[in-house]
Amino acid sequence: MRGSGMREQRSGTMRRVEQIALLCGLSAMGLLAGCRQDMHDQPKFFPQRGTTFYTDGRSVRPQVENTVARNQLHEDTYFYTGLVNGKEGDGLPFAVTPELLARGQERYNVYCTPCHSRVGNGGGMIVERGYSPAGNFQTTRLRTIGLGHFFYVMTNGYGSMPDYSAQLPPVDRWAVASYIRALQLSQNAERSDVPAGVEVKPLASIVESEGLPESFSQEWEVVAPPDMPGASVPGNPSAAPTKPAGVTPTAAAATAAGNGVASR
Repeated sequence: MRGSGMREQRSGTMRRVEQIALLCGLSAMGLLAGCRQDMHDQPKFFPQRGTTFYTDGRSVRPQVENTVARNQLHEDTYFYTGLVNGKEGDGLPFAVTPELLARGQERYNVYCTPCHSRVGNGGGMIVERGYSPAGNFQTTRLRTIGLGHFFYVMTNGYGSMPDYSAQLPPVDRWAVASYIRALQLSQNAERSDVPAGVEVKPLASIVESEGLPESFSQEWEVVAPPDMPGASVPGNPSAAPTKPAGVTPTAAAATAAGNGVASR
């Protein structure tokens, strides 16, 4: 009886082992069945390789005639490049408005002041902390250069300045360029620039009425780091400005003056 019980026990153990082995085998077969090369060997086209599927033998199909890819319909080339016949143009490609200048000021304060400062003198906070000196918009050359220059530099970058085409769409770049012209006027305005009937207040009185620190009305200087004595002024002196149809910088300056931009 004892021997018969041991044989039955061994027989039951063997059956369990066989069952486990069978399950493992089935699982392995399932896993191996999933490791196929269908995704690797699928019938797909490779760039720059031919194919027998099309009669012309080309795997890359030509673009449908008269179609334009997204963001490539740039009929107004000056609006998208700031260039006229390959040279930096002047003027805005559309009418200047107070709303445009306000948008330009808001975008300028966000993206430009860290380097160029609020008044555009090139002495922003990160420049004071050792970054490459930025362009000073108050120099004679940059006061007389075309607006297309500022748009072109914002689009493509220059020197240590990266491009801002991702942060600023074209219309915002033009808004910033128009506000830069207003900043230049605010620091170099003449009485003749102010429309008749518009009151021009001294900067000191504006500072006092606005409750701002007295230092706001004092003269400013660009403080460059000791190892960077010169300011980086981007530009293309050989590119003579040309004027496309549109509003000239003078109109932007007049609008800024009409809005009460004070001169020093």
